[in-house]
Amino acid sequence: MREDSLTQINRRQQGLHDRVEVRCADCPIRYRAVCAQCESDELTQLEQIKFYRSFDAGQPIVWEGDRMDFVASVVTGVASLTHTMEDGRTQMVGLLLPGDFLGRPGRDRAAYNATAVTKVVLCCFRMKPFEEMMRQTPHISHRLLEMTLDELDAAREWMLLLGRKTAREKIASFIVIVARHEAALQKLQPAGWMELELPLTREAMATYLGLTLETVSRQVSALKRDGVIELKGKRKVILPDFARLMDEAGDDADGGMLD
Repeated sequence: MREDSLTQINRRQQGLHDRVEVRCADCPIRYRAVCAQCESDELTQLEQIKFYRSFDAGQPIVWEGDRMDFVASVVTGVASLTHTMEDGRTQMVGLLLPGDFLGRPGRDRAAYNATAVTKVVLCCFRMKPFEEMMRQTPHISHRLLEMTLDELDAAREWMLLLGRKTAREKIASFIVIVARHEAALQKLQPAGWMELELPLTREAMATYLGLTLETVSRQVSALKRDGVIELKGKRKVILPDFARLMDEAGDDADGGMLD
C-alpha cells in the first residue's frame, strides 16, 4: 500500500536538503499553495525545480536582512514572523501556516525573521528559476497576486484586532483564524461543530496577541466556561458552534467586521 504524501515527507525530515519524492498533485497543500491553479504540465515543471527543507521547533529559517535565494510554501507546521527594532525589542508580526508563502520574488533580502514554532517542512524553489517560471506561467503569477492581496487583508484585520478588540475578542479571533485556515485546507467552509489544534502555546499566543500569559489563560478559561469552546488536551479545541465563536470575535456570518 502506497504511503500518503504527508507520511513520505515526515520520513525524510531529518535532512534539510533531501529531495522528497512527493508529487505536486499529491501534496497536502495542493489547493492552498502558490501552485493551486497550475495545470498538469505546469506541475511537471515545478517538480523539476522544487526541493524540501525541514526545521525543528525553535530553529531559525531566515534572519531579517539576510540574503534570500529561495522562496517556499509551508507544507506542514507553523512558523512565526518577527521584526527586530533598533533597540533590540522584537515584535511578532505574523504567522505562516500550511499553504502560506515565504519570500518575495524580486526581493533578495528577508524582510522579517522567520522561525519554526513547530517542526516545519518547506517546499522550496530557487529564486531565479521560480521568477522565470512566473514569467512563463500566468497561473503562478495570478495565484501569488491573490495570496498577496489576502495577506494585505489579513494585515488590515490584524491592525484592527490589536488596536480595538478586547482580550476576549482577540482570543476568539485567533481561534477563528486557525479554524478558517484548517477548513480551507480541506476545501470546506467553517461551520457548525469543529475540532482543531491550536498552532501556538499560550505563551506564544500572548506574544502574538499583545497580551500577558495570565490574560490569555483567563480568557480561554472564560470561553470554555461560557460554552463557546471545549478544551481537549493542551492544544486541541472543540468548537460546538462556529457561528457563536464568530460572534465572540466580533465577526459577522460572512467573515467581515460588525459595525
